[in-house]
Amino acid sequence: MRKDIHPKVNPVVFVDVSTGKEFVTISTLTSDKTKEIDGVEHFVINVEISSDSHPFFTGEQKIVDAAGRVEKFKAKYAQK
Repeated sequence: MRKDIHPKVNPVVFVDVSTGKEFVTISTLTSDKTKEIDGVEHFVINVEISSDSHPFFTGEQKIVDAAGRVEKFKAKYAQK
């Protein structure tokens, strides 16, 4: 394997801006803001949507009824 081809991995904390929930992990991303967690400096990355706020994971997802679409199509073009 070639040396020095992999990106540097940093400790980061992803912060969901809508809920304030923090996810501590590692990533190749960096930022200007940092936060100390358990004595380790983590880069702070703000995210719009995470598993804490996404409708699929929160149970607020709305299922679109596709059953009527075929009937609407047939009715629309049956007139022509």
